[in-house]
Amino acid sequence: MCTAVSWNGSEHYFGRNLDLHHSYGESVVITPRNFPFLFRNGASLTQHFGIIGVATVVNGYPLYYDATNEKGLSIAGLNFPVSAFYPEEKSEHENIAPFELIPWILGQCSSVDEAAGLLENINLVNTPFSEDLPLTPLHWIISDAVRSITVESTADGLHIYPNEIGILTNEPPFDYHCFNLQNYLHLGAAPAENRFCPGFPLNSFSNGSGSFGLPGDFTSASRFIRAAFVKLNSYAGSTEDENISQFFHILDSVAMPKGCVQMPSGEFEITRYSSCCNTRKGSYYYTTYDNRQITRVDMHQEDLDQTNLISYPLLTSGAVIHQN
Repeated sequence: MCTAVSWNGSEHYFGRNLDLHHSYGESVVITPRNFPFLFRNGASLTQHFGIIGVATVVNGYPLYYDATNEKGLSIAGLNFPVSAFYPEEKSEHENIAPFELIPWILGQCSSVDEAAGLLENINLVNTPFSEDLPLTPLHWIISDAVRSITVESTADGLHIYPNEIGILTNEPPFDYHCFNLQNYLHLGAAPAENRFCPGFPLNSFSNGSGSFGLPGDFTSASRFIRAAFVKLNSYAGSTEDENISQFFHILDSVAMPKGCVQMPSGEFEITRYSSCCNTRKGSYYYTTYDNRQITRVDMHQEDLDQTNLISYPLLTSGAVIHQN
């Protein structure tokens, strides 16, 4: 369960909540331009755009959850457990394993338009990373400062949807979420008007009445609506600090407190980290469940022409400031 957001404040910001019941050892990982990506189809990218995001590094390979490249293009992969389908290899297509999609796109593309063109010939093939790491069923949001798309590989083929809302959650497929928005077209930030009985003195008894009926549960369909509403009504400030703060408030509106979403195993899903990247600057900000202090990692503070991955483990321990 996750939520991803693309938002234009004073600049373009992209990020997500990662909602899981356990950790896979996530870190902020910077992949410099000369790190060699060797793909399972025999292709390689030995020189590419620099990339920053959160990943689990396995055998020296960054398995990115979300990332942004130095050109400002961003991708996040979100759980899609029912509908995702990865076929066998097709000789007439570029066969890319799903775990390779983020570096494949971000290594070569500087815009959504370029990514969409590359995707036209891609087949997301049923190839796991290893015997110990089977394929994760995912769909993806790809964004730049101009537009977003959603990519889904299902049993009836690869679908690329325009994503004008700039939001992605989980199941059902993206076209359902777009249709479901129509059930909430009456909501707004302004006080509700008496359309029920104009001749009778009905008045709003509370601020926020215009959003009455906004879903508050943690299902992916409800989080999609709630994140869209909060994002589309969010105020863009004039400073980086204002906009970073606002972006994390958008993500907080769909975050999962421990105890509210129980797995069949009895474990609880929580928002393990929330991220926000200023895509022009390559500044990656994050918080974790127990560390609400915003932490920043800047890809341009590193040597992007080297060959070795640069990794910063997520800071997960918070501190309380005592004022008296």
